Amino acid sequence: MIADDQVDPMQLVGSGRSGGADIDAGDRDQLRQLLRDAVMGRPFNELSAVTFDHNGIVLAGEALLTALRDRGFGLNDFDAVGALTAAAVPLVIAVMQAAARQGRAIDGFVMDFVYPSVKGPSIRGKRVILLDSWLSVKSYVQTSSLVTLRNGNELNLDFSVVAHEQAQVLAIAALIGGLGAGSDTSKVETGLSRSEAATAGPDDGTDNTAGIASIEVVDTVNDARHSLPFIQVFEEQELRR
Repeated sequence: MIADDQVDPMQLVGSGRSGGADIDAGDRDQLRQLLRDAVMGRPFNELSAVTFDHNGIVLAGEALLTALRDRGFGLNDFDAVGALTAAAVPLVIAVMQAAARQGRAIDGFVMDFVYPSVKGPSIRGKRVILLDSWLSVKSYVQTSSLVTLRNGNELNLDFSVVAHEQAQVLAIAALIGGLGAGSDTSKVETGLSRSEAATAGPDDGTDNTAGIASIEVVDTVNDARHSLPFIQVFEEQELRR
């Protein structure tokens, strides 16, 4: 290898950005447009056109960190992020890299649904946030969230697996949330609870009050109930307008 030919990978990821704490308005608008193109005319997809796009994934990582911070989860408040579905794996990497650009080491992991466990570094004793790409009533169609939004069983299992690893689940976050009033969740038996609080992103003039602010999960081991904050970067109906 020739030393002069070597490039720091961190210079390639998010190059041209300041690496600050927030995604700026222009970048957020760009991400919104990428996601809008991905969801238009589709009831649901895994957003791979965005999460495997070299620019889209960088924007997604920055936007997720901003949304988390706006709900009170700064970089020093959690230690790891976990993918609820295969579609969320790129987002885990994106958040890890966005955090690294800000000088914070965040681990990642993914749920293993063949044998209930986690893949990745040990999360024992860590504070974790669970991620999904598009968490909506229709997400059961194509992802492993087959029953999450029908009766909560799968998400309860996810929570229980993480708890069994002696980690603390702080919140659930999604690039797109479709759990609000416009998504007919009132017609579905779910583990979701309503809140009057706004659920996503900075005050940029969009209506974020239609979303779900928390998701109730039940530990399958001891039946203890936990209300977890649900954090979304964009609300599904916002992208369909």
